[in-house]
Amino acid sequence: MKKPNLYAQIIESIFFAHHKRSVWEFDFGREEFQAAAKKLKIQVPKNLGDIVYSFRYRAALPKSVQAKAPSGKYWIIRPAGRGRYRFVAVDEWKIAPTPGLSETKVPDATPGIVTKYSFDDEQALLAKLRFEFEEGENGVTRAMEKHYRLVPPEQITPDDLKLYQERLPKR
Repeated sequence: MKKPNLYAQIIESIFFAHHKRSVWEFDFGREEFQAAAKKLKIQVPKNLGDIVYSFRYRAALPKSVQAKAPSGKYWIIRPAGRGRYRFVAVDEWKIAPTPGLSETKVPDATPGIVTKYSFDDEQALLAKLRFEFEEGENGVTRAMEKHYRLVPPEQITPDDLKLYQERLPKR
């Protein structure tokens, strides 16, 4: 079986050092990263902040951590002050497009270099796609939703343009 990467090993060690049954949130500090790496006899990453950033924005927490979430919840990491973080079990929430909403064709003017790397790089993908969400006390919520389809410019017809114009608010 393949060993988890360094970040996963460290965050997993910290999680299990604090986790208790029926506790849905608990804090930990940045100083614990070095202690966990030393305990695991692995190299301390140079950029300690990237450990948390990675699990907040780029990668899922290890399966062993998620397996300890209460039913209908999953673990996330939130900031809890300078050099402090908090594991929190939040309600599961699936982000999926609402079926039945109208769709607007948009000419795909994505630069070639962005297109080339948009499936390997989160920032390039966000340059191409726009979702509107808000983060509040109850986690992430959908603020607004519109459906767009990137198409070659020649696929946008005069009828499409007329329809889109009719959607505009009347003055």
